[in-house]
Amino acid sequence: MKIAEVRTLTDSELVAKKKEARQETFNLRLQQQTGALEKPSRLKELRKDVAKLETVLSERRKGLKIKSRVAQKSAATDEKKKK
Repeated sequence: MKIAEVRTLTDSELVAKKKEARQETFNLRLQQQTGALEKPSRLKELRKDVAKLETVLSERRKGLKIKSRVAQKSAATDEKKKK
């Protein structure tokens, strides 16, 4: 899941996705302990996804407006053209 995709979700969708990811993480950790885990890299992916979801939720609670990198680059290019 990319951060741009996460930013397009509503708050309720973010909370739901976070809950699903945490539940899947729990299930995968159980599989890991029993030796049945087929794809250990999925744990790392889920951990990063949860961090992205929590970051966006935190930004929204604080009222921060975050521009995408594309928007930042185009703004920088516009400023250079003005000079």
